[in-house]
Amino acid sequence: MCGRFALLTSGDSLLSSFEVDTTPLDLSQLGPRYNIAPTQPVLAVRTTAVSDQRELTLFRWGLIPSWAKDMKMGARMINARSETVAEKPAFRSAFKRRRCLIPADGFYEWQKQNGGKQPLYIRLRDERPFALAGLWEIWQSPGGDELETCTILTTTPNELMEPIHNRMPVLLHPDDYDEWLHPGASPQTALHLLRPYPAEEMEAYPVSPHVNSPTNDDPACIAPIAA
Repeated sequence: MCGRFALLTSGDSLLSSFEVDTTPLDLSQLGPRYNIAPTQPVLAVRTTAVSDQRELTLFRWGLIPSWAKDMKMGARMINARSETVAEKPAFRSAFKRRRCLIPADGFYEWQKQNGGKQPLYIRLRDERPFALAGLWEIWQSPGGDELETCTILTTTPNELMEPIHNRMPVLLHPDDYDEWLHPGASPQTALHLLRPYPAEEMEAYPVSPHVNSPTNDDPACIAPIAA
């Protein structure tokens, strides 16, 4: 699964890296985030319905299906399995029409070691930001307020991740961004993008249990420690 990640790249750099055309956000208010957790706001890139431009916006992490009676379901929907996303009632509509990119600089996983769990930080070797494959949905509360939420796709682990965990988030290659975002692309077309990222382009290193608490959001979360 993917239950925590980090986004350190500045808002202006994200506009360039992900070829964003427009944003309703005040980028000067966006600082680095070292420990993003479920139900928190996350940055995402989607295409706008009117002009098909790329838009940088905020979603709440934890997808709430449009038919859900309350918000509680979202906390259980932080991830969607690639193998079943096209059929699951909670995700299939979003998979057809509302795909997004969720920028990240790295993500965390906890490896079972010596009767405990060691947190690891996983990133690309060249340390550039990447896109996690995401889906987004609009949920309307009983009072009529709209909330936009998202989930992160997961897949089978590559050779780096296999000793760490039996799942990993889907990292998309920049060449695949257009295809993933295009609202006209069929689910069958998008499914082939949901595959493990090349292990040789990634690295993982142990970090402090400081990251275990979602209230900790500082550089100590990603600081390497001795293995």
